[in-house]
Amino acid sequence: MTRSTTTIYGLAICVLLGVLDIVSLAGIGADDGPPVGIVVLNAVMGVITLVGARMAWRGDRRGAVAVIVSRALSALTALPAFFVDDVPDWVPLFVAVFLVLTIVGVGLLVASLRRQEFSAA
Repeated sequence: MTRSTTTIYGLAICVLLGVLDIVSLAGIGADDGPPVGIVVLNAVMGVITLVGARMAWRGDRRGAVAVIVSRALSALTALPAFFVDDVPDWVPLFVAVFLVLTIVGVGLLVASLRRQEFSAA
């Protein structure tokens, strides 16, 4: 199967974000970090992203859908950083970059799905 540049970049961005979600487990217990439940949920979404990306790389449409859904759910858990008062000043900027990358990565994968680039298996 040949992969378009759109698919490759979309998967690469989403895999990077998934790895960052898993790495965020290192911040459990930090004084100014997010709640433990959110960190664990994001790590699970990161694992789902990586597994889905592997499936999508092999041409499985369900893998691409799993990546899209897991990235969207992970992005939703980051939104409270804009509304909570006691977050450090750098967090909203980091979350904004994270959200932009999520929108770009998911958008590229949705475009690939619409082009029927993935098999129906």
